[in-house]
Amino acid sequence: MSTLTTLRRAADRIERQTPAHRDRAVDGLRALALLAVPTGHWLLGGFALDAEGGLHNASPLSAFGGLAPAGWVLQMLGIFFLVGGYASVLSYHRRPGSAGAWLKGRVARLGRPVLGVTAVWALAAPVLYAAGVPEATLRTGATLVIQPLWFVGVYVVVTALTPYCVRAAHRLGGWAAAPLLASVAVVDFLRYGPLADSVPSWLALVNILPGWLFAYQLGVSWGERRIGRRGAWLLLVGGTVLFAALLTVFHYPASMVGVPGEARTNSHPPSLLVPALAAAQSGAAMLLRDRLARLLARPALWAPVVVINLCAMTILCWHQTAMLAAAVPGAFVGELAGLTTAPDSLGWIAARLAWMPVFAALLVGIARYARRFEEPWKRATAVRRALAGLLAAGFAVFALGLA
Repeated sequence: MSTLTTLRRAADRIERQTPAHRDRAVDGLRALALLAVPTGHWLLGGFALDAEGGLHNASPLSAFGGLAPAGWVLQMLGIFFLVGGYASVLSYHRRPGSAGAWLKGRVARLGRPVLGVTAVWALAAPVLYAAGVPEATLRTGATLVIQPLWFVGVYVVVTALTPYCVRAAHRLGGWAAAPLLASVAVVDFLRYGPLADSVPSWLALVNILPGWLFAYQLGVSWGERRIGRRGAWLLLVGGTVLFAALLTVFHYPASMVGVPGEARTNSHPPSLLVPALAAAQSGAAMLLRDRLARLLARPALWAPVVVINLCAMTILCWHQTAMLAAAVPGAFVGELAGLTTAPDSLGWIAARLAWMPVFAALLVGIARYARRFEEPWKRATAVRRALAGLLAAGFAVFALGLA
């Protein structure tokens, strides 16, 4: 039997098992947002090799500011929060038990893969060090592994706010997200306006919740059918105009991610540019929903969407490990273009694009084993759960530079 025939049969089997009520467009948007995470990190995250063979983070954005628009496309966390809010409100209304039990189940699904990857790294780090991997490389790797996991913590918080988001959607419809946008705008004005010198730096942290809750609230209102095509057009046009104004008139940094050496960043914590982009992306997603659903009615296109969604947390938690699985051995070889050389030339970009299929293949291999962390830990005793928690905490301390 040929590979093509096997894949076709697998796609047909997935098609037959898909419930009729499944919202394919929303799953497709989630898959797209998920794939954007490793694509962005693999493309915009490079390494530099020191004299001792240690790897250090280096961004091509430092040398090529023209790559910033790629971040506008690849920064799709707004879409992820949008479909997260949409899916959460549907799940919330279908819950068989209390809101507390529903939230506990959602948190467990998010927490298991995080505990898994951090516990594994806590065990692997001493072994790698004993094998000759420099401490600098281990600290760089730990930072990269834990870097995407901030998203899980924020997502847990916004998920816990689902009942309140539902009430807000019932009262205000799509406008329920407007106060969140205004809150971010006020904080940005204080941070960057005429009073900036007298404003404490910690004020920026206030933007973390409303900056990401904005798209989630839009998703909840969308799921409650309180945003129609007119609202979607308003989000698309309004978000685009605001985004352009922030860049051209108010001189916000063009990059959606932090650039080494730059004083300002748009993502950590989020600036007003983040909800502006999320608004434009959300409006486009809502307008394209029906077209996307028709496209995903084809089994060959629907099957990979299902697979990606089933491995969502595995992709999020392990994609940096896949890149490191190539870079750490590569550091022992020396300077390999696009892998362990500084990202300071156009040749590096071309070489990195050539490495990305390798990273993807390594991620698929890792996922075969790491996928089990997404499943309920039925055989895990209380002692094993506690040990996993301690290992995860120890790894977090190391990754954050506290040890």
